[in-house]
Amino acid sequence: MLTLFGAVAVTLMMLFYALESRAAGFTLLFALSCFASSAYGWLAGTWPFGMIELIWGGIAVYKWRQRVRAQATAP
Repeated sequence: MLTLFGAVAVTLMMLFYALESRAAGFTLLFALSCFASSAYGWLAGTWPFGMIELIWGGIAVYKWRQRVRAQATAP
């Protein structure tokens, strides 16, 4: 089950990364899939992978917030 969870998390991460330029919502979904991938890393005992995915998810949340703010202030 853990392997399946990890495979789904990484597959969704790849899918949402590819769709990221279409809408800000895909950036948020990418961030959430990064956090799921991070959880997989921690549960699998590979803490470096878990840490990197946690950071990557945080960067994606920051990027999503910037996109939402830019869209809100656009004329």
